[in-house]
Amino acid sequence: LQADNDQQEYYLTDVVKQLPPAMAVDVEDSQEIFGINSRQQLAEAYAILQDRIKDQWMTAGVTLIDPDSITIDTTVHIEPDVVIEPQTHLRGKTVIGTGSRIGPGTMIENSRIGANTTITYSVITDSTVNSGSTVGPYAHLRRQAVVGENCRIGNFVEIKQSSLGHGTNAAHLTYLGNATLGDQVNVGAGTITANYDGYHKYPTVIGRGTKTGANSVLVAPITIGAEVTIGAGTVVTKDVPDDCLVVARAPQKEYEGWRPAHLRPASDPP
Repeated sequence: LQADNDQQEYYLTDVVKQLPPAMAVDVEDSQEIFGINSRQQLAEAYAILQDRIKDQWMTAGVTLIDPDSITIDTTVHIEPDVVIEPQTHLRGKTVIGTGSRIGPGTMIENSRIGANTTITYSVITDSTVNSGSTVGPYAHLRRQAVVGENCRIGNFVEIKQSSLGHGTNAAHLTYLGNATLGDQVNVGAGTITANYDGYHKYPTVIGRGTKTGANSVLVAPITIGAEVTIGAGTVVTKDVPDDCLVVARAPQKEYEGWRPAHLRPASDPP
């Protein structure tokens, strides 16, 4: 067999020519010998394979809403009674548990999603979301993030190399990096773990039942005990024992009669 042509390719038709005439057979499905010689033909072949994959999963009891907008790798496993919404992409060795609803607008790669979860408009890579949890919209889980059962991960939350216990919620505008959270923790809006000093990443540990107020900053390395309440706007820089209220912010002051500079008489002091 020679590649003696302008494209320097081996032609399947040349193989047929070398076979004895008695070996010639009819091909029932022309797609099985579809040639790929351009980007357009490559896209067409990919669409053919995707149609086969999606047909397989729909036959197995998976609901695909708008299948043309969904892509599923051959290495993905989906259990029955899962609903896949439009513009969802399942990649790598992803596993989706029964009864879950994925999408719309979601990408999941090399991750395990437990039963009866809901994930919308989110990106999840190399992570685990356990049963009964809700993720999104607009959440990002990456690099071995582990979300426990019956958790809520909400709008604009990023979780990296962190684990969350059962029933823990991080519903708004949060970054959790290199953190370990116990069960039933409530992470207030705008809470972040300050885990990087420019050279190294440091861990944060938060005990069961702790609540962080809005716009809290937890400066790692740090350990916060169980049943702790952290006041809004607090910057926590030291370890905190169990059953504490933590408040660390400038006291509020009121300046009566104050006016902006452009409204003050010239004789008034600044």
